[in-house]
Amino acid sequence: MVWRGFTHPWDPWGELNEVEEEMSHLLAGAYGGGWHEFPPLNIWTNDEGAIAIAEVPGIPADQLEVSVINDTLILRGSRLPEELPEGSHYHRRERGFGRFTRSVRLPFRVAQDKVEARVRDGMVRVRIPRDVADRPQRISVHEA
Repeated sequence: MVWRGFTHPWDPWGELNEVEEEMSHLLAGAYGGGWHEFPPLNIWTNDEGAIAIAEVPGIPADQLEVSVINDTLILRGSRLPEELPEGSHYHRRERGFGRFTRSVRLPFRVAQDKVEARVRDGMVRVRIPRDVADRPQRISVHEA
């Protein structure tokens, strides 16, 4: 088995997914379009774990699913289309609807039973604790 770093074995399928994502970004820019993944997401990490915040305006908590599989955060949900009054039609329609899935690989193993998610003001905040066995351990150095 080939190890990448000290914590993750080499994952050829994960590498291919990363290459595919990068190519999609490049091609989207080359053809004048933007790269739009939904929901937009920020994640920051520290020794304790990670916090992920995603924009999910107009999507109630019962239409969201947050899960973690191994070291991957997965957000799923759906936004229902707006119902138009009888006799109306769209002049402009920019807000999307339908099902979505967004997954992001994290740089550590997750304490899956301690993940928490809350929705407020159109934002879902996910607290993702790092597995205790994967946390950096400070080693005391003593004089010889």
